[in-house]
Amino acid sequence: MAPSTPDTDAMFDALIPNRRDPAALRKRVETLEIILERSFVIPGINRPVGLDAIVGLVPVVGDVITAAMGAYLIWEARNLGMPKWKIWRMIGNLGFDTAVGAIPIAGDAFDFLFRSNSRNLRIIKKHLDKHHPGTMIIDQ
Repeated sequence: MAPSTPDTDAMFDALIPNRRDPAALRKRVETLEIILERSFVIPGINRPVGLDAIVGLVPVVGDVITAAMGAYLIWEARNLGMPKWKIWRMIGNLGFDTAVGAIPIAGDAFDFLFRSNSRNLRIIKKHLDKHHPGTMIIDQ
């Protein structure tokens, strides 16, 4: 008798409540972007940095970890039902950031300047604002 495959939708529904709710999705991706790109400010230069730049300092492993965390934004966008061309644009942003970020020393400086997760969040927000205007948050 063949083993049954687990129902991944049921698994993710148990882990992430309201995972298809656009307002909850907006909150999740905004929080992840803050963690990855602007967790704290470097004293003296007042430049916000996050885990993407910090963990990226660890050769190879750091870049793989930050790429996986950035891929979560793309996975959320796919679950939202965004058009494929927007998904591919987000994949391009993350792929470019990961490829250049893997270069020793120069890649670390690049991670400090190029924020692929912020770019991908902007793409998701534009989609949400257009197709789910009830999720809009007015920035003050």
